[in-house]
Amino acid sequence: MGQQAAAVDRSRQALGQFGENLAAGYLHGLGYQIVERNWRHEIGELDLVALDGECLVFVEVKTRSTLACGYPAEAIGAVKLARLRRLAGAYLQQKQPTAEAIRLDVIAVTTGGGPRQVEHILGVDQ
Repeated sequence: MGQQAAAVDRSRQALGQFGENLAAGYLHGLGYQIVERNWRHEIGELDLVALDGECLVFVEVKTRSTLACGYPAEAIGAVKLARLRRLAGAYLQQKQPTAEAIRLDVIAVTTGGGPRQVEHILGVDQ
């Protein structure tokens, strides 16, 4: 990988980490308890796992610095949603948490072109 490609990759990672930090703070402010951050499995990664009362919430965070490539939530298509479901299943199997319900949410963060915007989409799998 060339220096320019490595710099772009680090920049993308930094943007993603910034968005995840913002999303975790947002959820904390709503009273959620963050249980896991960047939980990794052989099939992928869960950005955030949180408790909303007795509901275990798997949160995908999408961050964009501009809207040139579309809104962040538009990046969650059928393939990504299916992977998130599989990851949630793997998490449940491995951790065996006690929760009354589970939910998949998306937090879309936009950082450029004015004030930061955080959009929380609850229950994307319903």
